Amino acid sequence: MTLPKGFGSAGGGGAGSADVEKMIGRRVENMTGIITISYIAAWLATFGGTAAGYFYYPWAYPTPSGHYAFIVLTIVEAIGYLFSVKVCEEGSAKNSNGIIGVTLAATAVGTVLISLYVGN
Repeated sequence: MTLPKGFGSAGGGGAGSADVEKMIGRRVENMTGIITISYIAAWLATFGGTAAGYFYYPWAYPTPSGHYAFIVLTIVEAIGYLFSVKVCEEGSAKNSNGIIGVTLAATAVGTVLISLYVGN
């Protein structure tokens, strides 16, 4: 990998992790918090999108169809969140199983409660 001027050892070799960290600014292992916030925002946006069908367009989007879409999209987002965090922390000593478990459990419970009580 060719590095910009001022990075890496003079005259040889590839980029070390410290050089890449200096170029990027932050290591991805430290981005679990922003990925978690993004996942929760995406989940809330998914509810907002299906809520429009529940409340504003009930004749066009039946409630069971909205619940199905909300559940399926939540599962897809949860898988993406899990893989994003695990790939970012691959090879590091970080372990964020607790935050992943709490976040996924909270959105699972929220999805079930929303599916049971909203729009019915």
